[in-house]
Amino acid sequence: MAATDRMPVIIGVGQFADTTSDPAAALSPLQMMTEVAKRAADDADASAAILPKIDSVTVIRSFSDTVPAFRSPFGRLENAPWSVAQSIGAAPREFIYPPQGGDTPQTMLARAAKKIVEGDIDAGLIVGSEALRSERNAKRAGLDLDWSESAPFAPDELGGEYTLYSQAEVAHGMRSAVCMYALFEQALRHSKGLTLDQRQAELGRLFEPFARVAAANPYATRREGYTAADISTVSPTNRYVGFPYTRLMTANAFVDQAAAVIVCSSSFADAAGVPDEKRVYLHAAANAHDEWLVSERATFDRSPAIREIVRAVTGHAGIETSNISDFDIYSCFASAVEVAANEIGIALDDPRGLTATGGLPFFGGPGNNYVTHAIAEIVARARSRPGSFGLITANGGLLTKHAGGLYSTTPPQSVYFADGQALQNAVNEASGPKVEVIPAADGEATIETYTIVNGKEGPERGVIVGRLSGSNKRFLANTPDDRDTLEKLMATDDAIGMAGTVAQEGPINRFVPNF
Repeated sequence: MAATDRMPVIIGVGQFADTTSDPAAALSPLQMMTEVAKRAADDADASAAILPKIDSVTVIRSFSDTVPAFRSPFGRLENAPWSVAQSIGAAPREFIYPPQGGDTPQTMLARAAKKIVEGDIDAGLIVGSEALRSERNAKRAGLDLDWSESAPFAPDELGGEYTLYSQAEVAHGMRSAVCMYALFEQALRHSKGLTLDQRQAELGRLFEPFARVAAANPYATRREGYTAADISTVSPTNRYVGFPYTRLMTANAFVDQAAAVIVCSSSFADAAGVPDEKRVYLHAAANAHDEWLVSERATFDRSPAIREIVRAVTGHAGIETSNISDFDIYSCFASAVEVAANEIGIALDDPRGLTATGGLPFFGGPGNNYVTHAIAEIVARARSRPGSFGLITANGGLLTKHAGGLYSTTPPQSVYFADGQALQNAVNEASGPKVEVIPAADGEATIETYTIVNGKEGPERGVIVGRLSGSNKRFLANTPDDRDTLEKLMATDDAIGMAGTVAQEGPINRFVPNF
């Protein structure tokens, strides 16, 4: 609920992408965030200065502070929101650096909006950047860059980082998004009764419209306009990554991209002289999570959290999904797109399209910050069609944490922030009991879902989620690592349900399929 002068409104968005600069000349992560913050302020068309009056700065956690393998050799910002505030001349009352997750831009925008309603802040900046393209090129060139900055205090990390993987998942080489989303993919394909070839063609058709949107987006990093055949056909430049996903079906993390959103109270916007045509309102927001550990989920092709979130935000607005003009569905992998579309109740070939940006494989996958770009694009589309509605779904982790937001130029009577516990209870009830995973498995068994993790030289590791015959208990396992076994699994039309034997082998279980 909000009084008119405390109504939160988005007044400015800014984006930046660099696909060509030499790493010695490219902007640092801080410089990119400064640039998009200024672009967001300019976008508001205000008659008064905005940035010095920002009283809340949220920086989306960088990939280098999220994934140990991506730790930057060029240093880090000790307090990224403080550094941004210093660079834009602001003196905010809070400096937020939230935990990781692709859901965080939407969640943090909703947090700022709620604080505006409650009178805690007047104007918030949500901003983030990634520079993995320049970092990789700088390392290859032997450059020694300095992206570090000290700070007088630490940011508020809202509880800090969390773990997404069980010890058993880590032991079996499952600590990667490409592995987990490929397991979801195989479950989806099997539920539809498709062979691998049929599904590959379908995946190409799914992502071709995404590539087409990216081709027309000046902030996209892959603008070639790939066809369905380009996307689905394995080639030296489009190898398998996590079978059956090819490189062009996978989020492109090696990008230089940044985005920012400014949200403020209506009274702040009035005082700053922001024109009405620049104002876009958050009508409703919700967030929830599915069963935390992937291996304990009852099924691998559903997300009760997405379904309940979308029901909550559209229900508040009193509209059907058929009345929504624009969508941006989180698209790190095809399984994330299809699971979300199924839960929302829209077709994969819906003529409205499923992306406003071009999606993470083609627009770019700038770490945790992709959804800030999605919000910027949805804001632009809302302005171009006053009165229309745009829906964003944001996904963090491994189809784990989810957030949704509904946007329009039409002011709401009040902003709806879903009751977190009540919504989570509904998700938990819809999910059913989690599945116990036994640590040591022995005997006859069948495959429940599977993937083959590939490297540059081809298949490297088979990952199995299986069930013991008789007891139906779930286990995790690896296949033998010999190339012949891995290639046979990749050549089989559908290995789900395939029988074999499993036995404990040191810290892991080893599953040998009966070809």
